[in-house]
Amino acid sequence: MQSRMIAFVLLLAFGLAGGALAKEAAPASDDPALERRVMALAGQLRCLQCQNQSIAESDAPLAVDIRNEIREQMRRGLGEREIINFMVARYGDFVLLQPPFNATTLLLWLGPALLLMAGLIGLFYRLLRWRATSEVQLSEADDARTAQLLQFGSDKERL
Repeated sequence: MQSRMIAFVLLLAFGLAGGALAKEAAPASDDPALERRVMALAGQLRCLQCQNQSIAESDAPLAVDIRNEIREQMRRGLGEREIINFMVARYGDFVLLQPPFNATTLLLWLGPALLLMAGLIGLFYRLLRWRATSEVQLSEADDARTAQLLQFGSDKERL
């Protein structure tokens, strides 16, 4: 029992010491204005590894590499448009969180509307078919038999 208690105290002490020795991550750039520009531009680009986050939000190794690339290009004096053009040339329009409307992204932009229209057309067609099959045509013999049964039912109710 006493050895377990000592082991627990040691584990707790090492755990607390590790937290005390941890430091805040150093900024990648000493220039806060540059870092703000890097993160603003990285917020416009998609992480190719995560795909549902921007490069600014992602901690994936590829996102870190792309942020470093953006930082280096900004240090060399390239503008945002030039950096974006470089990224699109390297990774394609998919790297943009808001890709342009052009021939290669046509399905991306119009796909949801086309799927909705196809679904509505399919539903309309299905409802028309259901309506047509729900109206049953009776022969003259069936009509006569139905009238006879209805007459019999009303005679029973009178009793």
